[in-house]
Amino acid sequence: MNFISMNLVTLLYLVASVCFIQALKGLSSPSTARAGNAFGMTGMAIATVTTVALILKLKAEMATGTMGYGLVILGLVVGGGIGAFAAKKVEMTKMPELVAAMHSLIGLAAVCIAVAVVSEPWVFQITERGVALPFGNRLELFIGTFVGAVTFSGSVIAFGKLSGKYKFRLFQGAPVSFPGQHMVNLGIAIAIVVLGLMFCFSEGAEPAWTPFVIMAILSFILGVLIIIPIGGADMPVVVSMLNSYSGWAAAGIGFSLNNSMLIIAGSLVGSSGAILSYIMCKAMNRSFFNVILGGFGGEAAAAGGAAQEQRPVKSGSADDAAFIMSNAESVIIVPGYGLAVARAQHALKELVEKLTHQGVNVKYAIHPVAGRMPGHMNVLLAEAEVPYDQVFEMEDINGEFGQTDVVLVLGANDVVNPAAKDPKSPIAGMPILEAYKAKSIIVNKRSMASGYAGLDNDLFYQPNTMMVFGDAKKVLESMVKAVE
Repeated sequence: MNFISMNLVTLLYLVASVCFIQALKGLSSPSTARAGNAFGMTGMAIATVTTVALILKLKAEMATGTMGYGLVILGLVVGGGIGAFAAKKVEMTKMPELVAAMHSLIGLAAVCIAVAVVSEPWVFQITERGVALPFGNRLELFIGTFVGAVTFSGSVIAFGKLSGKYKFRLFQGAPVSFPGQHMVNLGIAIAIVVLGLMFCFSEGAEPAWTPFVIMAILSFILGVLIIIPIGGADMPVVVSMLNSYSGWAAAGIGFSLNNSMLIIAGSLVGSSGAILSYIMCKAMNRSFFNVILGGFGGEAAAAGGAAQEQRPVKSGSADDAAFIMSNAESVIIVPGYGLAVARAQHALKELVEKLTHQGVNVKYAIHPVAGRMPGHMNVLLAEAEVPYDQVFEMEDINGEFGQTDVVLVLGANDVVNPAAKDPKSPIAGMPILEAYKAKSIIVNKRSMASGYAGLDNDLFYQPNTMMVFGDAKKVLESMVKAVE
């Protein structure tokens, strides 16, 4: 391994970091997303190979035997195999759970690395054997461990809430709260800071394991406590927030290891995740600081727990809906989570192609938090190869609903709920797709069930709204057949 020098390692890490920057730039638009993914995979491949070569070089220089070689290769094969299998098998509707699971692993990796550095800093060439860790390194390790532990346990809870198939109370979508919850969180946070400072200011070559371990355990607990009071309606923001946390955890460990690639990559993920969280908060009328502290979600959920008022609705068939759209000049389609559950994006594209062939102007309207994670609907439509020029974000298309003949809502709920215009509503002020302004509205849902916020949707009861009940894929396939 003498062929690789530290200068070459630094250069390769720089190349990997540039690839990550290009990846983020590419992922900012659906039309360049594939190129962005290619840059990201290339950067990660370069970083991984470089890191493995560096590990083997350092191990050879320390003359500690060859057993570690096999462990490194085994970790790459097992971890890479599990990741590839999970990514290949995951369904589109399960993508948010996969993202949350990946975030948890990043947080846990940060904690494990911090423990290893605290235990044997000389292996990482931070100090000489028997020399105490400098204060700066201890502070970095404390912050990295804290953020990593919160990210891990918080992401595990988010995974359970997003999955919705576990009976464990903390994994259920409804918020979990108890009296004095915020004070308990504050007390634990203060204790973590005190223990962290005790670890940082400890003297002697031997690390202060007691405050470090207790601090790590409390950080794991705090991660659980700040996520459990969050309801399903706020999960898109939670995913984005945890994405930011995982980046900062990686950056913190990068400082401890003096690893420029980890610092740059972690900072990119952390800052971009924070910006996305801010955008999500604006899209849901949430306080950014409440999101960071985990103190949101309970009010809307509680409000949605009341019994819904029984009101008459107008319903029709798929043939009726197809007839209305065929005779329209303009149609806007609002995709939601129900479309993803039914995996109906290909049938939807076929319907749009038939309507377009008949001269109907069709566009897609995407709300920033439609689905169960940011960009969920964009990815869903891209999977069906929907042309990018037909897909519009909320701020770009909201002004067109008032002049649109027909709006087709597929499985969306809270993002088109006019209740957001009511100052007394739990979702008051939340920006919505203004589908209620269209001349005719067609809504496809399995039932009249409420959305994540647990609120009845006034859109369904408007006199110009027709409900078409049933599985989105079957309904859309029937519409395709009915369009001449």
